[in-house]
Amino acid sequence: MDMLGLMMLSSPTFVDDSGCFPDRNIETVFDSFNQGFQVVRGKLGDERYFKLQDLSDRMKAHFKADPQNKTDDTVKGRTLIHEMEDLLMQKRRKA
Repeated sequence: MDMLGLMMLSSPTFVDDSGCFPDRNIETVFDSFNQGFQVVRGKLGDERYFKLQDLSDRMKAHFKADPQNKTDDTVKGRTLIHEMEDLLMQKRRKA
């Protein structure tokens, strides 16, 4: 959930303007994000895991298509963040 917050705030490029994380970009953020899903795959279950991976891939494609935040692709990517939050909250409520 924390990572989704970072993604919402730093999309569409994920570049760190503060200089604290000079190597951060869309590739490094999504690599870390997807590795996190792999770590908790057992807790998520395969169906939810694959749905989250699909949403992640689609989100990344939207952000890559709109690096200047000038089209609706960034909005579409952020909408997918909300879908992911909903999926994760459903799992949390069931637990």
